[in-house]
Amino acid sequence: MGQLRDAAIGVLVLSWYPPGLADDSGEPSDSLVPFILDAAQRYAIKVAFHIQPYKGRDDRTVHENIKYIMDKYGSHAAFYKYRTSTGRSLPLFYIYDSYLTPAESWANLLTPSGSHSLRNTAYDAVFIALLVEEGHKNDILSAGYDGMYTYFASNGFSFGSSHQNWKAIKTFCDSNNLMFIPSVGPGYIDTSIRPWNNHNTRNRVNGKYYETALQAALTVRPEIVSITSFNEWHEGTQIEKAVPKKTLTRLYLDYLPHQPNMYLELTRRWAEHFSKEKEQWLM
Repeated sequence: MGQLRDAAIGVLVLSWYPPGLADDSGEPSDSLVPFILDAAQRYAIKVAFHIQPYKGRDDRTVHENIKYIMDKYGSHAAFYKYRTSTGRSLPLFYIYDSYLTPAESWANLLTPSGSHSLRNTAYDAVFIALLVEEGHKNDILSAGYDGMYTYFASNGFSFGSSHQNWKAIKTFCDSNNLMFIPSVGPGYIDTSIRPWNNHNTRNRVNGKYYETALQAALTVRPEIVSITSFNEWHEGTQIEKAVPKKTLTRLYLDYLPHQPNMYLELTRRWAEHFSKEKEQWLM
């Protein structure tokens, strides 16, 4: 949390699985959430939730998830609420791999006339879908989502994660009253877990890759910029402090010859730049 604060990051987005569930290489972690919220509060960091694609996830189970999260954590001081253009303060949820569920199913949950709609209820929120392919734009719109994010840190990997497409995506979002949240990353290398995926590796170029992504994001004047990632070491996208480390099975990336906090420093500088730019845009 101290590192996040030093980097002028306002919101920590937490990978979340429902109680008792986890991904194939993880353990259930919902029991950690209260500790994370308490720690975040001590450093004036807010926490939002990234709903992961567990087995059987659909509009009905996500409805239950949203109720659970808001009932259990919604009153905590560190629980992030986004101030909408109409002045409402609402939780914000990122739905990872949202395209796995058809738009018609999401519409039951996310459109005002949906069969079990959350809109205008105590569980209403800002829902952000993952944009991977260009065709997902219209699906996200008809599904009733409030916006889209791009997640992947590898420029060119998907339509959504390609910086050159961000202007067009932002234009689409603006004309349909959707939020566009570009995701920036410092580089990408996941060959330790996906040996075949070499072609998606992106060299950090001493911080230049990250700065290029940040510049591309700011160019489209977004309201929020998301960072992939704080500590996803196995995909080589982490920005947290790093020192040289080697085990029998893995060589960890470090930032030599730069300082361990190099990417936190870059983030802080760009966060301040982003704040100043935002003031200009409003004027």
